[in-house]
Amino acid sequence: MTAFDLAAIFLALVGLVGWLNVRFFRLPTATAMVLAGLAGAGLLLAARAWIPGPNAAGQLVSVIAAMDFPKTVLGYMLAFLLFAGAMQVSLAELRKRLLAIGSLATVGVLASTLIVGGGLWLTANLLDLPLTPPWAFVFGALISPTDPIAVLAAVRQGSLSKTLEAVLQGEALFNDGIGIVVFTAAVAIASGGGELHPGHAIGQVAIEAVGGLTLGLSASLVVIAGMRAIDDYAVEVGLSIALAVGVYALADALHVSGPIAVVVAGLMVGNLGMRTAMSDMTQRHVHGFWTLIDEILNALLFLLLGLELVVVPFESKMVGLWGAAILLVVVARLIVVAPWGAFFRRREQQRGASLLLGWGGLHGALSLALALTLPQGEARTLILSTTFAVVIFSVLAQGLTFGPLAARFAARKAG
Repeated sequence: MTAFDLAAIFLALVGLVGWLNVRFFRLPTATAMVLAGLAGAGLLLAARAWIPGPNAAGQLVSVIAAMDFPKTVLGYMLAFLLFAGAMQVSLAELRKRLLAIGSLATVGVLASTLIVGGGLWLTANLLDLPLTPPWAFVFGALISPTDPIAVLAAVRQGSLSKTLEAVLQGEALFNDGIGIVVFTAAVAIASGGGELHPGHAIGQVAIEAVGGLTLGLSASLVVIAGMRAIDDYAVEVGLSIALAVGVYALADALHVSGPIAVVVAGLMVGNLGMRTAMSDMTQRHVHGFWTLIDEILNALLFLLLGLELVVVPFESKMVGLWGAAILLVVVARLIVVAPWGAFFRRREQQRGASLLLGWGGLHGALSLALALTLPQGEARTLILSTTFAVVIFSVLAQGLTFGPLAARFAARKAG
C-alpha cells in the first residue's frame, strides 16, 4: 500500500466521520475523531484475533503499525498546524499577558516535569514496575507541555474571557519548543548519553528559543514586505505556505526551535500581515485557506491518534500506573497555574480562573509522538502506554467538558 493510498483512506475516513458527527452526534471534532480512531483500531485488533490465518484486518493493523507517527506529526503536520493556529491568535492580547505566558511556558513546564516525574517514579516503585527516576522524568518532560492543537480546539469550544483565552493559547503555542528541548535532554540523560548540567540545559533552551523567535520574526518580516509590494491573493497564499514550511525546515537545519519559529511567523502574518500587507480579498482567501488547513489536518491528526491504539502495549499490571499518571498530570497542572489563577481572580475578577487554566491544559498527539521516539526497552513500554492513557483521557474527558465548564463560569459572571 503506497503513501498515496494511505492518505486517500485516511482523508476519506475524516470526511465520513466528520459528516456523521455533524449530522447525528455534534461532538467536538477532536473527540469525534479520536473515538472513531479508537473504535476502528479496536475492531481491527478484534478481527485479527478472531479470524484465523492471514486476513485484511491483520494487514491493515500491520500497515498502521508501520506508519511513522512521530515523523508524520513532527516532520509533516506540526508546521502547518502551528502556523494556522498562531494566525488566529491576537498578538495584542498575547503582549498584555506576556509574563503569564512566558512563565507558564518555561518555569511551568519545568515544575510540572519534576512533579509528574517524581510522582510517577514513586508510584512505579509501589507497583513494582521497572521505571527508574531518569525515565520517569522523561515522561514528565513529554507530558508537561500543553498541546497547542488540542488546546486551540478546546478554546474555540469555550466561552472564555480574552485574558484566559490569550494565556491558554499563548502558553500552548510556545511551550512545545521548550518542552521538546527539555525532553531531548532528559532522554540523553536517561539513556546514558549525557550528564545533568542545569546551567548548560537552561542555556540550550534559551539559545533554541531565542534563535527560533529571531528566525520566525526575520523571515515573516521579509515575507510581509513582499506581500505589500503586490496584490495577488494566490501568490500571497503561496508565500504564507512557503513561510510556514521554510522557517520550520530552516530552524531544524540551524538547530533552533522550529515550533517557536513557525508560531512567531504565524502570529506576524495573522496580525501585522493581515493589517498592513493584504487587501480585503486577500485577507479572506488567506484566512479561509489556513482555517481549512487547520480544520482538516486537526481532524486527520486526532483520527490517527485514535488509530495508534494498535501500536500501544497494554498489560493489566499497568492500569494502576495509568490512573496515577492521569491524577499526577492534572494535579501538577493545577499547582502550576494556581498562582496566576489567583492573580486573575483577585485583580481581574476572573471567576474560576485556576480551574479553567488547569482543566484547559490539554495534552495530545505531540506527547504521543515524542513517546514513540523513545528507544526500545521496558521503560519505553511503560511510558508509551501511560502517555496514551493520559492523552486519551485529556482529549475525551477534558476536551468534552471544558466547553460546558467555561460556559458555566461565563454564565455566573453574566448573572
